[in-house]
Amino acid sequence: MINERIFSEENSSGSLMQRDKIEDKYKWNLKDIYETEELWEEDFKYVKSKIEEYKTYEGTIGNSADTLLALLQFDEEVGIKYDRLHLYSFLAKDLDLANTKYQAMAGRLQDLGSKLGSAGSFIRPELIEIGKEKIAKFLAEKEELAHYEHYFDNMFRTAEHSLDKDKEEILSMTVQMRQTAYQTFSYFKNADIKYPTTIDSDGNDVEISDGRYYSALFNKDRAYRERVYKGYYAPMIEHRNMLSSLFNGSIHANIFTAKVRKFKSTREAALKPNNIPLEVYDNLVKAVNDNLAPLHRWAAIKKRVLGVDKLHPYDSYVSIFDSDDTKYSYDEGVKIVRESLLPLGEEYLTALDKAFDNRWIDVYETKGKRGGAYSSGTSYGVHPYVLLNWNHQMNDVSTLTHEMGHNMHSYFTEKYQPYVYADYPIFLAEVASITNEAMLMDYLIANSKSKLEKLNLIEMYLNKIVTTFYRQTRFAEYEQLVHEKTEAGESLTPDDLCKLYSEMYQKYWGPDMEVDDEESYTWARVPHFYYGFYVFQYATGLAAAELVAKNVKDKGQEGVDSLMQFLKAGKSKYAIDVLKDAGVDMTKPEPVKAVIDTMNRLLDELEAEL
Repeated sequence: MINERIFSEENSSGSLMQRDKIEDKYKWNLKDIYETEELWEEDFKYVKSKIEEYKTYEGTIGNSADTLLALLQFDEEVGIKYDRLHLYSFLAKDLDLANTKYQAMAGRLQDLGSKLGSAGSFIRPELIEIGKEKIAKFLAEKEELAHYEHYFDNMFRTAEHSLDKDKEEILSMTVQMRQTAYQTFSYFKNADIKYPTTIDSDGNDVEISDGRYYSALFNKDRAYRERVYKGYYAPMIEHRNMLSSLFNGSIHANIFTAKVRKFKSTREAALKPNNIPLEVYDNLVKAVNDNLAPLHRWAAIKKRVLGVDKLHPYDSYVSIFDSDDTKYSYDEGVKIVRESLLPLGEEYLTALDKAFDNRWIDVYETKGKRGGAYSSGTSYGVHPYVLLNWNHQMNDVSTLTHEMGHNMHSYFTEKYQPYVYADYPIFLAEVASITNEAMLMDYLIANSKSKLEKLNLIEMYLNKIVTTFYRQTRFAEYEQLVHEKTEAGESLTPDDLCKLYSEMYQKYWGPDMEVDDEESYTWARVPHFYYGFYVFQYATGLAAAELVAKNVKDKGQEGVDSLMQFLKAGKSKYAIDVLKDAGVDMTKPEPVKAVIDTMNRLLDELEAEL
C-alpha cells in the first residue's frame, strides 16, 4: 500500500473546502454535456416545442409499419434530448444544493418531463390495443423495427398493468407530486440540515458532515466516534415528525401507483416490470434470517477484541487490529484501483483511463454538495459522471472502484446498445460495481506486505459483507415490513418506525449489540428508502458479483469475455437472463449461500490468527 500523507490538492483545516480552491482536474467538466447554458435553454425549448407534435401520432400507430417506426424514432429523439437536459441540471444542482438557480432549472425540467409524459401517455395503451400479432407483422415487414422485438415482448408481458389513454395521462400528471417526498427529503438532508460541531481527538472543533460521520466510524477514539455518531443523528431526532411524514408520504405514493396499475402489492409493482420473481427477494430475506449466526459471531469477536462490555452501532466499523491509520490521496486511490482492474483487459482499462483523465469524476466534499457517492447512469450520447466525497480512507478507495464499476457499465451499455436498450435494470446495477470491489480485495490481499496488513484486509472484506449483504438485506426486510403494514391500513408514527427498526437491528446483530436510541432513527436518514425496493439488489448484486469475479480469476479470458458481454447487454434481455449468460443463476440459492460460506471461511481464518 502507498503511505504518502501529503495532500497538496486539499484543504487541511477543519472547515469544508471551497469549490473555487480545488483544481479543475478534480471537478466535473459539465461542458461535455452543454458547452454553455444557452445551449441547454435551446434544447429545452426544442423539447417543449415537440410536446404538441405527439398529437399527430395519436390514433395512427396501427396504420402501418412506417408509422410505427416514425413514432418510435420521434419519441427517441425527444427522449435523448430530454435525458441530456436532465443530466446537466441534475449534476449542476448536486454540486450546490443551496443554489436556487439550479433548483429552479431542475424544477422546470421536472415540469417539462411531466408534460412530456402526459403527451406520450397514449403510446403504450395504443400499442397494446393494436395487439401482439399485428406488431409482430410490422416488425417482420420493416427491417429497422427488428431490434424492437424484446421491447415489445416486455411490453406485452406486463400489458395487464397498463391503463387506457386517459388514465395513463392522469397518472403521468402525478409524477412530480409523487416525487415531492423524496425531493424534500433530499434538500433537507443535503442542503438545509444543520449538524452540530464537536471536538475531535486532538481537541479541535470539527463541523459534522456526511463524509466526516463515515470517517469517524473508523476512528480508534471511541469517545470521538460516539460524539460524532450522536451529533450526526441529532437533526434527524429533532425533525422526526417531518421526516416520518415524508417517509410515509413516499410509501403512500408507492401504494397509489401499485393500486392504480393493479399490482397485488408495492413490492410486485417494483419487481415485476423488470421480470424479477418475488421469490428472489423472499429467498434472500429468508436465507439471511436463517444464517444470522456468522454476523452474531462477528459481533462477539469485535466485542471481545475491543474489550467492551457491549458493542454499540458506532463500534461496528472500527478495526479490531492495530493500523498505521494510512491516508490515501485521490491520485493514490486511482492508481490502486487501476492496478487492481488490470485483469479485466485492454478494452475495460482504456475506457477507465478515459474517465480518469477527462474529468468524469467530482472528487471532494464541498459546502452544499450532495453527500455520498453515485454514478449518473446512462444518458445516450454523453458519458456518465461519478460523484465522490473523498475523505482519504481505504473505504474511499473501495467507493471509487465501486462507482467506476457503475460508470463503466453505463459507458459500455450506451456504446453498444441502441437507445431503447441503452440502460440496465436496477437488479443488474450493483453487479459490475461489486465485481470491481472483489477485484480490489484480491489485489490488496495478494500484495499485502505483512500478516497484520492481511488481517486488516480480511476484516475489510468482512465489513463489506456486513454492510452490503446483511445490512442491505436488513434494509430490504424493513422496507417490506413498513410497506406491508401501511398497505394493511396501519398508520406508522415516528415511534412505530423507530421500534420496528430497532428490533430488526437487534435481531440481525444479536445479543452482543446494544442498540442506541439514535440507531433506531436510521429510517429517517437513508435515501434508498425512497427508491422503491431498491436495496435488496445490493445483496443479490454482491452474491452475483462474487461469482463473476471468481470466473474472471479462474477462467481468464473466458471470464473477462463473459463480464464484457454482461456490461454491454443493457436491457436487450431480461435481467435474470443477462446474469445467466454471465454464469450466475439468481433463481437458485447457490449465490446467496456462497456469500455466507465466504463469511464463515473468513471468520475461521480470523479466529485462527487471533
